[in-house]
Amino acid sequence: LSPRQVRLQLWDTAGQERFRSLIPSYIRDSTIAVVVYDITNLNSFQQTSKWIDDVRTERGSDVIIMLVGNKTDLADKRQITTEEGEQRAKELNVMFIETSAKTGYNVKQLFRRVAAALPGMDSTPEKSKEDMIDIKLEKPPEQPVTESGCSC
Repeated sequence: LSPRQVRLQLWDTAGQERFRSLIPSYIRDSTIAVVVYDITNLNSFQQTSKWIDDVRTERGSDVIIMLVGNKTDLADKRQITTEEGEQRAKELNVMFIETSAKTGYNVKQLFRRVAAALPGMDSTPEKSKEDMIDIKLEKPPEQPVTESGCSC
């Protein structure tokens, strides 16, 4: 990322139905939606399409969406493969990453990626020297000053 500070405000609804009525007010002014599922819970993965649809209903295509498979620290209890998560993200045309909030695995990367996707946060490398043109500005020669004090 460029050396620009980005402030992210997070609203965690924990995917619970009792918060569903509040979602439109959270989403209304949002630029990014992070939809998280538990890789050890098939039901939470199945709900992601509905949550992403809710985001798009409220914001249209004017939102960056990141699908996140969480709890990679519980790999032995995994019910959803990384490939299934990637495939869902591809089908829904959203970004994808897996994390572990417990161990911190990929958490910084998640936020770096969503911040880099924000408008005006180009992640393209600086132009190479070959693409640059040097322009040398020289000071114009000084005109002799006349008796009146004018150099004209």
